[in-house]
Amino acid sequence: MEHKIEQYLVDSIKAMGGICYKFISPGNNGVPDRIVLFKGQICFIELKDHGRHPRLLQVHEMDRIESQGFTCMVIDSKEQVDMLIQKLIGGDFL
Repeated sequence: MEHKIEQYLVDSIKAMGGICYKFISPGNNGVPDRIVLFKGQICFIELKDHGRHPRLLQVHEMDRIESQGFTCMVIDSKEQVDMLIQKLIGGDFL
């Protein structure tokens, strides 16, 4: 199911003219799955199956990213992807 949510995220961000990079950082386990870029906004996304939670290492890495002033989100449903899109359209990450 996580794959379907990830594909929905990628397709939705591309459809609105944004960029949704797969985030892989060799030697840095626990980084979020995706980086979303849209009109000067950036958000790091950790994708999970519905109801699942990030591992402790993932939480630690997201906390490190947020300590630098960036937004991190855990998304486990298409509805949460839709909420992310509304926040991006509204400029909530500027």
